[in-house]
Order: sequence, then C-alpha cells, then structure tokens
Amino acid sequence: MARKRVLILCGTGIATSTVMATKVREYCTQQGIDVDIDQTKVMETLRGIEGYDLVVSTTQVPSSVTTPVVNGLPFITGVGLDTTLKEIGERLRA
Repeated sequence: MARKRVLILCGTGIATSTVMATKVREYCTQQGIDVDIDQTKVMETLRGIEGYDLVVSTTQVPSSVTTPVVNGLPFITGVGLDTTLKEIGERLRA
C-alpha cells in the first residue's frame, strides 16, 4: 500500500491537532498503514487542500474541500474514538 497523507485540522492548529495527530499516527502504525501527518488550523484550508488522502477535523470544514473528511470530535470527548479510528483506517486502506 502506498504511503498515505492525512491532514489534521482544529481551531488553532496547535494543542488539539497535536493530540489527534499522535493518536492517528499510533493507530496507523499498529494497523500497518504507512502515513504522513500534517497539522494546521481550519482557516488555512481556505487556500485549498491538495495532495491529501484524508482530513480529520474537530471543526466544520469549508465546502470547497473535496478531500474526504472524518469528524475528529471523538478525539476530544473520547466518545466513539475506537469507531473513528477504525473509520480512518478503512478510508486509508480504500
């Protein structure tokens, strides 16, 4: 499987996205998914997102983004996190 690129988005692109990136990286490593992860704040997406296989975001993503998006709120609440990680894995394997 080719290396996948994931963009992690949150309001400021600092604390929450760092936690999310760490958990996504750990999960992908456990699942044998080779992944590159970048982090940014959602406002940066207004300039466009290209070259990513998946976006994981805790905030609403502009409709101009055509890359598949996974809701990252479970990374904050803990509710449904296992399901969200499985969804990320499935989308990256597709």
